[in-house]
Amino acid sequence: MARSPVKRRPDAPAVQAAKAPDGQAEGRRRVAIEAVSPEVEGGRFPAKRSLGERVVIEADVFADGHDAVACVARYRHESEGAWSEVPMVALGNDRWRAEITVSRLGRYLYTVEGWLDRFQTWRLQLAKRVAAGQDVALELEVGAKLVEAAAARATGADAEVLRNYAAGLVATGVPRDSGPLQSPPPNGERELIALMDRFPDRSEAVAYPRELQMLVDPQRARFSAWYELFPRSAGEPGRHGTFRDVEKRLPYIAGMGFDVLYMPPIHPVGPTNRKGANNSIKALPDEPGSPWAIGSADGGHKSIAPELGTLDDFRHLLAAARESGLDIAIDIAFQCSPDHPYVREHPEWFRHRPDGSIQYAENPPKKYEDIVPFDFECEAWRELWAELLSIVMYWIDKGVRILRIDNPHTKPFPFWEWLIGEVKRDHPDVIFLAEAFTRPKVMYRLAKCGFTQSY
Repeated sequence: MARSPVKRRPDAPAVQAAKAPDGQAEGRRRVAIEAVSPEVEGGRFPAKRSLGERVVIEADVFADGHDAVACVARYRHESEGAWSEVPMVALGNDRWRAEITVSRLGRYLYTVEGWLDRFQTWRLQLAKRVAAGQDVALELEVGAKLVEAAAARATGADAEVLRNYAAGLVATGVPRDSGPLQSPPPNGERELIALMDRFPDRSEAVAYPRELQMLVDPQRARFSAWYELFPRSAGEPGRHGTFRDVEKRLPYIAGMGFDVLYMPPIHPVGPTNRKGANNSIKALPDEPGSPWAIGSADGGHKSIAPELGTLDDFRHLLAAARESGLDIAIDIAFQCSPDHPYVREHPEWFRHRPDGSIQYAENPPKKYEDIVPFDFECEAWRELWAELLSIVMYWIDKGVRILRIDNPHTKPFPFWEWLIGEVKRDHPDVIFLAEAFTRPKVMYRLAKCGFTQSY
């Protein structure tokens, strides 16, 4: 059956089940809408798709009795006020489907709306009556009134065509050896059905009670091939590598087919309890330590290790990578070395041992004396969250669009949902990768909180 094309409707409150004076639901809204997909935990979390993807929206839409139903998928980008609609097609067993294309990054809203299709109900019943040889003169008058009502909802030439169809239904009758809707206008039954679909009676329409959400990410969120490189190892033997040395390797990396170059933390490394080669407890004087022991007198998470170069050198690397078809992914590790400025300026952000010392990181029996973790349960957690968000926004402002998050499963889920939501609101092109080696349900929760990739 022909359906009208995608159209836009003015922004309006969603159709809901009205309440009668006695508190009962409006009984004339008889359509039921269930099992909408995609839907993650009843709409608690947004679904995810990538830019340009065809999105299939399905739902069970049905009513009591034998009346036909019609339904549409409604959607809009969060920046738009008007809703777009696409008719849903019946799959059988009361299941309906529509497809849309998400052409913008960011957040989409979508839902399903359905109503009784009284014209389609009348048309199907009329065909049965004609096939049985019954007198359908009165039924044609019923159909004419339905068409006249649609003409009142239509405008311009469409309204005139519908009025002609209504008059034709009453005037010509229906010969038993013809189709049920032969009438004077030239294009016949197909045109009438299309017009009736275009101007349906939706006064008793029912909307799915939730406006669901969908996050649209860049295509590289769907799949990307990563190459990991320690920039300090990019120099000649015996010399600390720099960002300029990394630049020289870009053609080699791109030539192998990779599209993301990932670098571990690029920040100053603390000297206290610095680990040596092969995780030895004590580092030799010339050993650089773990790059995940972030922070020293040279700065913290918003600083670059002086041995690697300057902020201008880093920006130059980002531009050179883009010219080679590569994105640079940096590491965000929310932890500190004991020498990080945060430890001195905000001791309240860390967990303290009974002797007053700050607790270093442990994963028994492993000990990481060169790292102190943040205490996400501290009294000043709001200030801590705000500062950690500022770190992410700092590097996004410098041009980074892919962030590899170190051990996100050891930080609270609400924190990630909040932080990623804040970032995505203004920067929907940013991709978050979860470096989390943990249980499947924890991984799935991180994905629902906003992470777009994982190992």
